[in-house]
Amino acid sequence: MNITLIALGSRGDVQPYVALGLGLRRAGHAVRLASHDTFHALVTGAGLEFAPMRGNVQEVVNSPEMRAALASGNMLAINRVSARATQQGALLWAEDGLIAARDADLLMAGIGGMNVAQALSEKLRVPLVEAHVVPFHPTRAFAGAIFPPGTARLGGWANRLSHVLTRQVMWQMFRAADTRARREVLGLSPAPLLGPRPLRPLPTLHGISPAVLPRPADWDAAQHLTGYWFLPQEAWTPPPALEAFLNAGPPPVSIGFGSMTTPDPQVTTRAVVAALARSGQRAVLLSGWGGLSAADVPDTVFVTDSVPHDWLFPRVAAAVHHGGAGTTAAGLAAGVPNVVVPFFGDQPFWGDRVQRLGVGPAPVPRRALNERTLADALTRAVTDAGMRDRAAALGARIRAEDGVTRAAEVVSGLRL
Repeated sequence: MNITLIALGSRGDVQPYVALGLGLRRAGHAVRLASHDTFHALVTGAGLEFAPMRGNVQEVVNSPEMRAALASGNMLAINRVSARATQQGALLWAEDGLIAARDADLLMAGIGGMNVAQALSEKLRVPLVEAHVVPFHPTRAFAGAIFPPGTARLGGWANRLSHVLTRQVMWQMFRAADTRARREVLGLSPAPLLGPRPLRPLPTLHGISPAVLPRPADWDAAQHLTGYWFLPQEAWTPPPALEAFLNAGPPPVSIGFGSMTTPDPQVTTRAVVAALARSGQRAVLLSGWGGLSAADVPDTVFVTDSVPHDWLFPRVAAAVHHGGAGTTAAGLAAGVPNVVVPFFGDQPFWGDRVQRLGVGPAPVPRRALNERTLADALTRAVTDAGMRDRAAALGARIRAEDGVTRAAEVVSGLRL
């Protein structure tokens, strides 16, 4: 089949679909991945065909409006900023998507590209397989990924309802932009109030390890929990300075918040450095999009923009991160304790899951991040022998899975 994958967002949103694309190509399919120009090298470097989708997510994330919304932790404020960005991008994505999907037999997309893909599916009469890295099908077993974990205390009915509402929140945020793109670019009528209807029922893929999130008993046979979608680990040579730092003492912790931004990166960095001193830990500090500061850090802290997680995380005593789905997957697969500092969205969900699995301390919400809270979490993560053992055992189970191959098998079994 000719398959077009649509993946929009940050690197953590896109990389799993590059891995999935590689698996589909190995299974004999022709794969084109549509994403932002920022990820051209990532996609083509993996040997996949790239189709550009205009827009720069990093500019949106680093805008004053989004920084303020993220600082508040208010999902409604975050959604308002995101909705304005989608209003600007929807027409471009529809235009670019028509080119990307021009000869496709099958479209595939997760949350980031799903609304665009649904409209393209309707326009081109090409079926769509939803492929998610967060749980996105109703269940009584746990709450929707953007709902507070405490929702589960209300019972299974509340959990199931929260999944329906999660999909509606994401759809209603995009609906006005979708209507405009349908009318002005695709020549389609507006989608129904509660969202587009699929062209035909097809399986849904969830690129999540069943060792991390057991398959809910009330999911139907069309829901596939395949295991994580990881890129093959490649040889990576660290800068000599990083290698020297790692060899100069006990394993450090890794601290980085990926594409998340903070209102004042220097204040955040000072709190992190103070927490390291209080807990007696060395650290590799990954500055990321948030621009954690390299100024005035002691020689027990090594600051770098980014390091491949599958190389770094197995070499650290604990991984501190924002709890994005991709970063959490890499942290758990490394077999080390994870300390989650959730900002918004599905990140509290993964932080709660890490704690429930006993492979990390209680999450430290970004608004509660300070010298004491982070130091306490770090101390627990690096001194709790039971936690280290559980993390190592979970990592081994995850590494034994092959989510990419399993997902490709499901797709190859489709009769279109």
